[in-house]
Parts: sequence; structure tokens; C-alpha cells
Amino acid sequence: MATSAPSPLPNPTRGPVLWTPRHVLVTASAQTEPHGRAILDRLAAAGVQDVRLLPGDRLPPLRGKDDRETYARAKRTLAVVTSAPSKRRPTPIPPSADFSFPLAEGCPGHCQYCYLAGSLTGPPITRVYADLPRILAGLDEVVGTGGVTSGTAARGHEGTTFEASCYTDPLALEHVTGSLAATVAHFGTHDWPGPVQLRLTTKYDDVNGLLDLPHHGRTRVRASVNVAGVERFEGGTARVPARLRTLGRLARAGYPVGLTIAPIMPVEDWRTAYGDLLDAAAAELPASADLTVECITHRFTPKSRDVQLGWYPATKLDLDESTRSRKHGKFGAVKHVYDRDTMRELRGWFEAALADRLPTARYLYWT
Repeated sequence: MATSAPSPLPNPTRGPVLWTPRHVLVTASAQTEPHGRAILDRLAAAGVQDVRLLPGDRLPPLRGKDDRETYARAKRTLAVVTSAPSKRRPTPIPPSADFSFPLAEGCPGHCQYCYLAGSLTGPPITRVYADLPRILAGLDEVVGTGGVTSGTAARGHEGTTFEASCYTDPLALEHVTGSLAATVAHFGTHDWPGPVQLRLTTKYDDVNGLLDLPHHGRTRVRASVNVAGVERFEGGTARVPARLRTLGRLARAGYPVGLTIAPIMPVEDWRTAYGDLLDAAAAELPASADLTVECITHRFTPKSRDVQLGWYPATKLDLDESTRSRKHGKFGAVKHVYDRDTMRELRGWFEAALADRLPTARYLYWT
């Protein structure tokens, strides 16, 4: 795609990054669901031995003696649960998509800047939903009613878009849930009342189970990518070169794909580093790829900052509120973002670099 792109990165010698929980909690309601029982079969096949079948639907407390111990316990634990009606209701999620819906909540990754730190309550246990068919059945009623893509001039051709990675990385869990493959197949084969698209972002690379699915072009998989100066904060995930290779495999299997460049940070020599990242993406993707790009700068809330420092007290991540501007959200929530000059410089460079290095990509938004 870019004339100055380097040669494709060499194939890795190891396999994909897989997460297997050490402890599993299964609620009583989840045990009665066919998809819940299928998850139990997958867990057994993965060799998970500590599986507790709970007598009710309340999860036991996971609190440790301090935040670090609580975090460590929760990150090793998977809960198989059923969804509350409020969770099943599709929720507007601009600027990414018309609506979000839950395959899971929580993520096994260890990203020190994780935005989920300020979004979810309690220990960061990963919850997956056993009543997936019920969740998917509720999406039809909102088709055609969104305000981000559905009915818009710029993105209306995407149809009604549904984001599946708002509160999780669904590919990270696919090894033990199968939920993502089931969802992709549903979007590809279901008789929808109008055009739709499933969207997800991932930092993982195990897509073998997705390549041959009947997706029919209705699922866009985006790789969350960054430069080495930021990737060092992304523990437990696949490395960026592996994510890019995976994106190329998906594109060659007919999937629409995307790059989510996030969180963008003005690290040392950032222009060169991000330029090399864009060139590496261009080298891995076929020229015919249906490619989008989303750019998200680093930001944090007072709550997420406190949680992140509790989880990662020795972090080198820049969480200095005094160097940031304050941005107020729709409901008055405060976010700390880069100052206007820094944002203007970053945005100007990225928009020019994307046009030069990935000229066939659709640039969706900057935030």
C-alpha cells in the first residue's frame, strides 16, 4: 500500500497468545444454559481443574489483603454468568459504533493504562455470558436506529454497527468460550431487518477459529496497535507484530479490518516510531484490504488513575494531572487529556501520515 513499506515481518516461532484461567466460578443459572455447558467443555479441554459450580447466582468475594492481591486473584479468575436485562440492552457507543452489547466484561490483559479501570466496579474479574443466544436475539430491535453509522452520510454504508469489545477483548477469551465465533457466525448468517456490522478490537492473535466462518463481510476486526514506548505497558497480550500478521490473515480471509491506534502518546521520537508502525501495517495487509483507522489519544479519569496506581504502583505511565487539560464529558465526568497544542500537533501529523502511508484506508475519527 505504501511505496516505502518494509518487507513483511518474519513469522513467529511460537504459537498465538492464549489465556487460560486458573480459577472458574459458574453460577447456577449459567449451568443451565447450553452455551454455558459448552464453555465448561472448553475449560475441561483446556485443562482447567479448579471449576466451582455455585449453588446460586451470586459470586463469592475475591477481596485480598490489599489492592494488589485483589487484582492478582481477580485476573486469574473467570466467572461464567448470565446477563441481567440491563446488560442485554444495546447501548449507544459513539464515536466507534451505533451500539455496544456484551459478550463479556473484563479482560485478562495487564495494560497499565486500561480504561476499564474506571468503568467497572469491584475486583477486575472477567465475566463471560452463558446466555449468548438471548443477548444476540435482542439486537434486531435496534437495527436502523443508530446515530453513528446507521443512516449517516459518511458511514451509512456500514449499516447499524454493534461494538463487541467495549468492556472486554473477546478474542482474548475465545480459547475458552467460543463466544466470538458464535457471534461472527450469527452476524454473517442471521436474517437481519437491515444492514449490520459487528465490530471488535483486540490485542490478541489466535484467529484460527475465525478464518473459515461464514462472516459474509459483516464483521470488522480491528487490531489495537502501538509503538514500543507504549507497548511496554501492555502485559499479557500478543506483541504488535503478531497482531499485524493476524490482521493480514483476516483480510485475506475476506474480513473487513481496521487499525485502532491507541492510546497515542507523544513518546520519545514518536513521529519516527509511529511512522514505522504504519509502514509495518502496510507491509502486512493486502492492497485490496477493506481497512479503517481510528486514532485515540491517551486520557484518564481521576477514578481510573487511582485504580491504575493501585494495580500498578510502580508504573512509569504518565498520569500527572498537572500536565493535562481537563475535558468534561456529556454528563459532567472529568477526563485528563493532552493540552490543545499537543493534540493539534499529534492530529496534524497522523492525518498527513495516514494519507501518505495508508492511502486506501478510511480514517474514521480522532479523539
